[in-house]
Amino acid sequence: MNDQNVRIVRLEPMQVASALGFGREPEPEALEKLSGWMKAQGWMDRLAGRRFFGFNNPDPSLGSPNYGYEQWVTVGPEAQESSEVTIKNFAGGLYAVMRCDGLPSPEKWGRLVRWSEESRYRRAHHQWLEESLTPELLLTPFGPDTDFDALRFDLYLPISE
Repeated sequence: MNDQNVRIVRLEPMQVASALGFGREPEPEALEKLSGWMKAQGWMDRLAGRRFFGFNNPDPSLGSPNYGYEQWVTVGPEAQESSEVTIKNFAGGLYAVMRCDGLPSPEKWGRLVRWSEESRYRRAHHQWLEESLTPELLLTPFGPDTDFDALRFDLYLPISE
């Protein structure tokens, strides 16, 4: 991978609404909780300007098919928690970012990690992130006709100088 495929981005601090899923495929569970909360807020028809991030929480562990996934949407001070959605403040940070067509995979993340190993940047310890660039597709329930190739993500690898 060359430097043209990776850009360096500083994410500013942001407030997010967070939902968790856990199991063999926790992403849909986290998204369902978050989208239900967004519907209750009346925000499903106002996605413009909102950013959607996700990440494993907890990471998969050897010997278990289960792991967690945390899904975020950026919110303002008007956001109210619910029994399934919490409001958090994210500190931001410096990231190496790579575009990903289709669902993120270990192979795609591996390309970004290999880039970082050859770059002048060091890996940092703040949160790894996957940002959905097609939230309107992400928030639609997945089914047999889902076109996963139409999904777009930016993968955010934490770095420092």
